[in-house]
Amino acid sequence: MSEDKKGGLFSRLFKGLSKTRGNLTDKVDDLVRETRKIDEDFYEELEDILVMADCGVKAVTAIMDELRARVKAQNVKDAATAREMLKAIMIEQMDIPRPPLKWPMVMLMVGVNGVGKTTTIGKLALRFQSIGRRVMLCAGDTFRAAAAEQLTVWAERARVPIVRHEEGADPAAVVFDAVKSAKAQGADLLLVDTAGRLHNKKNLMDELNKMRRVLDREYPEADVRCILVLDATTGQNGLAQARAFKEVAEIGGIILTKLDGTAKGGIALAIRQELEVPVWYIGVGEGIDDLQPFSAKDFVEALM
Repeated sequence: MSEDKKGGLFSRLFKGLSKTRGNLTDKVDDLVRETRKIDEDFYEELEDILVMADCGVKAVTAIMDELRARVKAQNVKDAATAREMLKAIMIEQMDIPRPPLKWPMVMLMVGVNGVGKTTTIGKLALRFQSIGRRVMLCAGDTFRAAAAEQLTVWAERARVPIVRHEEGADPAAVVFDAVKSAKAQGADLLLVDTAGRLHNKKNLMDELNKMRRVLDREYPEADVRCILVLDATTGQNGLAQARAFKEVAEIGGIILTKLDGTAKGGIALAIRQELEVPVWYIGVGEGIDDLQPFSAKDFVEALM
């Protein structure tokens, strides 16, 4: 990637995280300026700041334990040095590398209604098409009225084919037809929309399992990944959704949307700690290019 392109991506990330930066980093900086010595009061206040930014109790506990250990081991007296240690620890906590992409690939996109799943599928289609990959969409959410129509709009925008059935059709049957089309047309990536019916976990699990059986049977050469889309603005509710989906599906990666709309972007840390799976992409705006591959280093640098 060129330096200009990389710089542009970072500037969008930096801008997208402005609300969280104001909520988290400004408070950390104020604490550092006011700290005369690193003591229990310093640690407690820092812990409160991280929790208030929705970093999650589990993640905050792990971060603070490591910070205390490093400060003690290196006999650090300066709060500014402790702040740099905090940054390094946060990067380490979040840095689960995304596995290399293998082709052909199927992304089963899961997530409750309203998180931006359909828009994310459209942006992924445009992103992969722009690097020369042949993409196909599958309207596997046959439960929600107008879901297929919304996905079709994105298919037309990205100029990629879409496989869809009538509303109420068996999602596994749609996947079956999509696999046949993907193989016939030599698609590299099949993006499958799924229903976001989290209120009925058994139905959702049965549906996802049927889709997965079809994929395993009909498309054994494909690398199949279940990708969970979460809305960063929902904070701890997003964390609850992540736990619930982990119960019904083998989540291979996270896409975190709407980070530009929240002052509590620390939820990215909480979700990563909770699920122990990599964040693949993050959304930091409405534009096509605002869905970015996740980099723990860039994320924390833009945050702090």
